[in-house]
Amino acid sequence: MAKADAQAPPHTFARYGGDVVLRFNISTPDEAKSLAEAADTLLLDVWEFTQDWVDIRLAKDIVGPLLGLLPSSLQSSHAPLLGERDLAQAIYDTYPQPRGMAATHPKELHHTGPSLGARPFSPALGQDNDETNIFFNDYQPFSVIEPWMRLMASLFTTHVRKVNIGVSAQGRDIPGLRVGVHPTNNQVENPPKRKTVLIFGGQHAREWISTSTVTYLAYSFITGYGKSPSITRILEAFDIVFIPTINPDGYIYTWETDRLWRKNRQPTNLRFCQGIDLDRNFGFQWDGAGHHTTTAGNPCSESFAGDHPFQAVETQQLAAWAQNETEHHNVDFVAMLDLHSYSQQILYPYSYSCDDLPANMENLEELAFGLGKAIRVGAHGHNYEVLSACEGNSIFPSSSSPSSSVSNANDKTNPSRRGILPRIVPAGGSALDWFYAALSVRFAYQVKLPDRGMYGFLLPREMIVPTGVGIKEEEDGVVEGDGEREEGSGFLQDESVVSQDEEEEEVREEGLSEVVERVGSDESGWIFIEGSEYGDDELEGEDVRWGLKRRMRRR
Repeated sequence: MAKADAQAPPHTFARYGGDVVLRFNISTPDEAKSLAEAADTLLLDVWEFTQDWVDIRLAKDIVGPLLGLLPSSLQSSHAPLLGERDLAQAIYDTYPQPRGMAATHPKELHHTGPSLGARPFSPALGQDNDETNIFFNDYQPFSVIEPWMRLMASLFTTHVRKVNIGVSAQGRDIPGLRVGVHPTNNQVENPPKRKTVLIFGGQHAREWISTSTVTYLAYSFITGYGKSPSITRILEAFDIVFIPTINPDGYIYTWETDRLWRKNRQPTNLRFCQGIDLDRNFGFQWDGAGHHTTTAGNPCSESFAGDHPFQAVETQQLAAWAQNETEHHNVDFVAMLDLHSYSQQILYPYSYSCDDLPANMENLEELAFGLGKAIRVGAHGHNYEVLSACEGNSIFPSSSSPSSSVSNANDKTNPSRRGILPRIVPAGGSALDWFYAALSVRFAYQVKLPDRGMYGFLLPREMIVPTGVGIKEEEDGVVEGDGEREEGSGFLQDESVVSQDEEEEEVREEGLSEVVERVGSDESGWIFIEGSEYGDDELEGEDVRWGLKRRMRRR
């Protein structure tokens, strides 16, 4: 497959040469409230928020007016996210470049710091001259991704089918790959529903690493079938549907016109402000956070939620496809992973409010902790925070310690629990909540990919493979329950399979030992095979051959 001849749009410097991304360190609710109100007033582009900081892109000549709206503590607690690097140059650096040539643009901007382009490629998928490696050496445009998906389906006909999720607002197909080996015994009457995991990215067009990670995961499972015993077993028991981007119009627009475009490209009631934020437009609790009291009701906002639920064509299409699969194609979606960037978080429902808790919150938390640890002890050591999605915008009280952050965050009765901050962006109408509540997907997560440092949405291409490897260690599979129990789901780490019927639980590992398996026992409880408790202070020197224990929890 030929490498795409795709380069940054020629007007990138004119568009972003006068912009800067500032990181504000947040420590009190009053600071967060002031920053949220100022961002609303000035219609600023909020890149990301965590319990510690908020990243905002704005024109350099707006910095003064913004600081004038903020308390004195915030006027001295911010710094450029990119350091001395120029935003326009950082944007240029994310586009594919000819081998051996550094990224440049018409203004010959100086790129400070070490050259990531000089780093050798890690041959995770074979030799560096292998055609499949070339695909993951760069971010790829949609014009390359879609033919690559057709190629995968044509080369691996035994277990890969290209599927069409629907059609975008501008009439483009939304392609996916269904990976799995279906039973051949057609004489079985009333066959059980096919357990299926859905993994998708690219809701927000500028989050290129999410799209690349989905393609990496798809390739890993596709090529692992018949070679890896665990992947083979998984694909015989489960289907995994990979959708690199559910927003092809927006993704293409980031390649051809505006690298930092977020929404889809659907017209709104303001002709000069196009696009709806897909992850604010699903039908469950669409206005749960009061969208129209914020900039989410303004079509010019990056977080515009639409005028009504499912107004965005792409959210309509994804929801209709998923419902049709469950109602007419004998599919049981047991897990959903919605990949985003950035900030390295694993988020579980609900997003729209912290007042309502998911019925299986402890199950969701425990599995998320296991997934986060799998990444943390993996080869690349990324630390992922586990949170309820509603708490993605929160801070710790001054008495809280970083080591207790995760446990305090999720303990609703703990007096030292973090305080919930004013919303920087709205959170109703998310895909996470809709799949969990409306489609009854028991294990639904939003995973925010790297990084937490100085790149934001502009993660270097050299991080595509390490990010994919880390998430593959997290999502290496789904393990089925036995025939006597209710169908369940879970995630399997590093090609290890542990049966729930074994008297001795044993981890078989190659570099990473982690198995978190969940199977339904009956309507009144769950059986867990889980890792031992751990804390952040145990990272150094921890024995990855951690013990397994079994326990029954009944409601």
